[in-house]
Amino acid sequence: MITRLAKAGLAAALSVTTLTTGAVLATGATAEAATPAVPTSAQHVTVSQSGNYPGGFFTTGNMSVSWTVAGTTDLTGPTHITLDLPPGVTTDGAMFFPAPADYTFTTALSPDHRHLEAVFTGTRPVGSYNFMKLNLATTPGVPIVGAITATVANPNDTDPTGHVSGYDLGSKSSLPATVQAAPAVTGLDTATGPGTGGTAVTVSGSNLANGMVLVGGVPAPGRCTDTACAVTTPGGTGSAPVSVVTPGGTAAAPVTFDYTGAPPPAPAAPVLSSVSPTSGPAAGGTRVYLFGSNLTYGSVAFGGVPATHVSCGPAACTATAPAGAQPGPVDVTVTTAGGTSAPVTYTYTA
Repeated sequence: MITRLAKAGLAAALSVTTLTTGAVLATGATAEAATPAVPTSAQHVTVSQSGNYPGGFFTTGNMSVSWTVAGTTDLTGPTHITLDLPPGVTTDGAMFFPAPADYTFTTALSPDHRHLEAVFTGTRPVGSYNFMKLNLATTPGVPIVGAITATVANPNDTDPTGHVSGYDLGSKSSLPATVQAAPAVTGLDTATGPGTGGTAVTVSGSNLANGMVLVGGVPAPGRCTDTACAVTTPGGTGSAPVSVVTPGGTAAAPVTFDYTGAPPPAPAAPVLSSVSPTSGPAAGGTRVYLFGSNLTYGSVAFGGVPATHVSCGPAACTATAPAGAQPGPVDVTVTTAGGTSAPVTYTYTA
């Protein structure tokens, strides 16, 4: 569902370092023209873009922004994607329709329709990719010049390479690879608020453009410029760490945000309605789909044994069955902050 950001205006320009062939990155990796660098982070995600961009006689077009798991382990946690369009080019929002919906996906579009932010939360295996599609439109009489810039960031990804993709509409060509400078957080203007959330907080620092603020590990809706992020806190309890995740890395705030008063109400209890397939070998390793409701951020267990590669959205989870102690039926459950579901049955076969 597309929502609008409360703050108008574009984020400050990215602070980036352009890489040329053989250039040495701050991480010590070397950029090569033909051979992709080996990720320095086990969890690593990269971004790319493609499309039928508007230009010439074409006043409309479309494009896709893709993010690919390029590390050595599953990508977990919230992945933040941004898109910036040059003057004269707008979009009406992003479309994202893979199935089953074992993830959460939210977007926010700026009032001028030139800046879009999305947060994808789900577990994705190495080599997998996701993408969002967007329609583009141009303003009559305004020359189509400038670059389309897409970025990606994830708090578990410490390798800053591959996080920025640029396409120049004037030359109709991709721009050289860039790396955004590492962020720094200097403070918060407000460090306390009710457990129900909703407190307006400004996070100050540098190199924060295209950032995502996490409060207690939960994304806080809002917008970042190069020097500040204006966000609204999610609900929480106790002292919550605050960090800003950008394409250049993650920076922690020097203070926590302290929740006061009652916490937010617990979410509704998860409900499981079916499992597919309903059986698999006792050795484990079967990819299983679970369907129901209130499953977001759930963990999955087979006969009390945690499943692996778990990803849960509101109405579906995917998971890999662990090994069974012996052939026969076991209970499969999903546990969230709202409790543990009633079980469905899965049968281990000899």
